[in-house]
Amino acid sequence: MNKSKVWLIAGLVLASNVQFAQASAVSQPKGNFVDKFRQLDEVLPTPNVYRNAAGEPGENYWQQQADYTIKVRLDEEKRRIDAQETIQYHNNSPYTLKYIWIQLDQNIFRNDSMSERTSTFNSKPDISLGGVDKPAKISLNQLRRQQFMADNELGFSIDKIADSRGRALDFVIVGTNMRVDLPTPLKPNQKTELAIDFGFNIVEEDAVGARSGYEHFPDDAREGGNDIFLMAQWYPRVAAFTDYEAWTNKEFLGRGEFTQEFGDFTVEIDVPADHIVSSTGVLQNPRQVLSNAQRERLEQAKKADKPVFIVTPEEALENEKAGTDKRKVWKFSAENVRDFAWASSRKFIWDAQGYQQGGNVQPLVMAMSFYPKEGGELWEKYSTASVIHTMEVYSRFSFDYPYPTSQSVNGPVGGMEYPMITFNGPRTILQDDGSRTYSLSEKRFLIGVVIHEIGHIYFPMIVNSDERQWTWMDEGLNSFLDGVAGREWDPTIPWGVEPRSIVDYMKSTNQVPIMTQSDSVLNLGPNAYTKPAAALNILREVILGRELFDYAFKEYAQRWAFKRPTPADFFRTMEEASGVDLDWFWRGWFYSTDHVDISLERVYKLRLDTQDPDIDWERRRQEEADKPTPLFVKRNQAEGRKTWVELNPSVRDFHDDNDRFTVTNKQRNAYQSFLEKLEPWERRVFERAVAEDKNYYVLDFKNIGGLVMPILLQATYSDGTTESLHIPAEIWRRNAQSVSKLIVTDKEVVEFAVDPNWETADVDIENNYYPRRIMPSRIEAFKYNRSTDHISRDLMQDAKTKLKSSETEDNNEEEQN
Repeated sequence: MNKSKVWLIAGLVLASNVQFAQASAVSQPKGNFVDKFRQLDEVLPTPNVYRNAAGEPGENYWQQQADYTIKVRLDEEKRRIDAQETIQYHNNSPYTLKYIWIQLDQNIFRNDSMSERTSTFNSKPDISLGGVDKPAKISLNQLRRQQFMADNELGFSIDKIADSRGRALDFVIVGTNMRVDLPTPLKPNQKTELAIDFGFNIVEEDAVGARSGYEHFPDDAREGGNDIFLMAQWYPRVAAFTDYEAWTNKEFLGRGEFTQEFGDFTVEIDVPADHIVSSTGVLQNPRQVLSNAQRERLEQAKKADKPVFIVTPEEALENEKAGTDKRKVWKFSAENVRDFAWASSRKFIWDAQGYQQGGNVQPLVMAMSFYPKEGGELWEKYSTASVIHTMEVYSRFSFDYPYPTSQSVNGPVGGMEYPMITFNGPRTILQDDGSRTYSLSEKRFLIGVVIHEIGHIYFPMIVNSDERQWTWMDEGLNSFLDGVAGREWDPTIPWGVEPRSIVDYMKSTNQVPIMTQSDSVLNLGPNAYTKPAAALNILREVILGRELFDYAFKEYAQRWAFKRPTPADFFRTMEEASGVDLDWFWRGWFYSTDHVDISLERVYKLRLDTQDPDIDWERRRQEEADKPTPLFVKRNQAEGRKTWVELNPSVRDFHDDNDRFTVTNKQRNAYQSFLEKLEPWERRVFERAVAEDKNYYVLDFKNIGGLVMPILLQATYSDGTTESLHIPAEIWRRNAQSVSKLIVTDKEVVEFAVDPNWETADVDIENNYYPRRIMPSRIEAFKYNRSTDHISRDLMQDAKTKLKSSETEDNNEEEQN
């Protein structure tokens, strides 16, 4: 009997011979068992009264509070700030504190900082041609940075630290942190006050590369040019004190960002009188810093259906030309925020539009943008609109936006976020004719970065995860949501969150698990942004479905709004609220570097024998006839050669007229005896199966990549129709390396395909088809030219080009000759 056949008798599958049974069986290599479905609780922190097993804040959850009162003065000429701050620190923990740790983030720019001393040189000798005779290269940007840091004294200057009575306090600076020793230990439910006088020289962001700094515009009409100042990590900030780590005083190395305590801010910003200030919080003294016309426009913007200029482009251009010795103090207050940032420049155009959110939390949010003339039409069209779109989408997935303002500011920082304010970089291009244009890539960049950075106001500025440890908790979750918001804006833009976006990284050897501490991640972009975003996209669209995922994700966001979640809280909430065991998913995607590569190794087509010899033996005769004719026989037939029996009919006997498939009454009697011995229910089942005559397929799958995932299977039938089957990941629970699956169909299958729509980040689609396909590809010889790239080219400017006549072209050729 053909090895691809089995008998199905009374519910039992019997292999035709032992060899086939052993060949098709799935075996686990001895001593190499890995339980991909092992529960994650053994590696997660033990639930306690602060964080329970459901992923919720526990009954005794606590977090500290730090309130700030700050007066800061910007010295535009010296590019320096000096300030005085008072910190009121509330000890809501059950512990007595003998000291308080303060973050001094500007100290990262000191030449003796750990960041500088441990920085590595990123240009290596060229050894690709054999040998190391080509020296390493140093770029002009690297030289510029080195020279700026050598020429300027950077980092905080701490002039005074005192208690509420003015008594000096002892302190020790340890790199980017400072320990302030308290004269009296601070007991639970007590508060203390610190007064700090400080200042620092502002870094030039373009020279140093930072999350804040100034940008100089030497070509402005004003003598000496103008600057845009983006001020962040600009004040000594209390480090977080948590239930899971105590003081979060790990050195700031640049990549691992921050985690702060929530508090209230009262900040006075003293700047040149012609500057416009954008800031965390709400402006408290508009009459002192804004003109009557500006205040009226701001009021009109609250109910406008499109952005209204508060400071028009014409007014900003006039501001650029002048300058003044006068000063103004802008006063802002912000409640329940974890940080405070601001921006200042006389170059700023300012537009605003009220976002009518409704609800009881914050019915009206002022969406605002601040940008120089270099932002141009690009910013006028898309910045504030993108701010509002982001809030509409994110609030649907989490909670109503809780703050009164949401701002996008253009400056030297490509993209950075703080409560109520974000810094975003894209601009227009100044052309020779004085016009400003922008490419499709710049348009996409602006929309994408505004969505991303405004989204960060939700995660982590409200859902206050620890960025210093777990970059993915804010960048990954936010990248997932900005992908949702982005695709709702324009699905044709490549948002980088689709499963196919991450396959090259996942099959590379230069990676670490997502759960790696931020400063130790090898490739931050794919590790902290793209991979977790793609994972969550798969979790939503493939594994849980939108209803379960959206409910659980919103539950997480609302549970941890204005609180400090850990990865365990996210994992547990998603499982508890969805009702689905996802430990295998977290373990594979977040704790390992396995990748998805499920291969459909082979397919066996089976057919149920009827046991009726008149049917089954005729089928076997046909199977034998369908086998290829031996080449020798085919060529003899082609030559017209006849067999001996054909030439000598007298030698024919019984066996020449009957073959091994001839049915006798002995087989027919055995068939009747078989039917009679069946129980009534067995006969009903058997006869129905024979009558239906379905197609039975056994599919052998191999997990080459190691990451267990659902098998998204598509069957293509002989009539051209297709059918999809979702096989849950739990099929791998007993053997994570290889499994077999029986598929029963009414119609004949001509092809099986695994993940045909690229939904699971399978890195090798060539082994997803059975029978195997010829995979389309192409070969092209080219030299890359950026100007020919359809996204990066400046189509707005190129469209102005006049068509040359053939006569003009001939004249140009003569002139060149």
